[in-house]
Amino acid sequence: MKISIIIPTLNEAQNIGSLVRHLKNSADKNLLEIIVVDAQSADNTEGVALAAGAKVVQSPKRSRAAQMNFGAKNATGDVLYFVHADCFPPATFIHDIERAILNGFSLGCYRYRFDSHLFLLKINAFFTRFQPLWCRGGDETLFVTKAVFDELGGYNEHFVIMEEYDFIKRARAKFTLKLMPNYALVSARKYETNGYFRVQLANLKAFRMYKKGVHPQKIADTYKQLLSA
Repeated sequence: MKISIIIPTLNEAQNIGSLVRHLKNSADKNLLEIIVVDAQSADNTEGVALAAGAKVVQSPKRSRAAQMNFGAKNATGDVLYFVHADCFPPATFIHDIERAILNGFSLGCYRYRFDSHLFLLKINAFFTRFQPLWCRGGDETLFVTKAVFDELGGYNEHFVIMEEYDFIKRARAKFTLKLMPNYALVSARKYETNGYFRVQLANLKAFRMYKKGVHPQKIADTYKQLLSA
């Protein structure tokens, strides 16, 4: 079983080097490659990622769904592991993924914690141990076998936001999502920049719009209006 890690990026020079080094230091022979799928970053994301040991490809489209699909097309592993640039999986991620697949799961994710001592963020993190769709999201990282990813048609690029929710919703209609009993460490930078309640309001509004079937571009525009970064 060979694993390809896919990391979509846009102006992540500050984070990508330490993430790639963490992944490489935690890896074993089953980690085949780390693919950073950049979206023409204005900073030195590509150079930092290359120096850390990742392969870098430039996506023809700037959206997370398109970038992750492009990474999957360039991947040669039989397991795809999607990781955000500001999310650090536990050092046991290779073992955890292998064990989940050997136990019959085709896809799965972690719970997560924030790199912050804010009590309210500990409450957010607590709910990531449960199955409802509103408890999910890309910050938990996601592994999926290449066969299942292809069967599902990958990420739907219509979703310029909420792409992970759409993918997980479609995946769970046919497969069981494994919630691995360990934690990814997620940056709290969005909360530090905008404030806890403002981010929660933006998240809630985006999720409700998604559930109502609002066009993803309108959801994305609304989300960007509510948050500064």
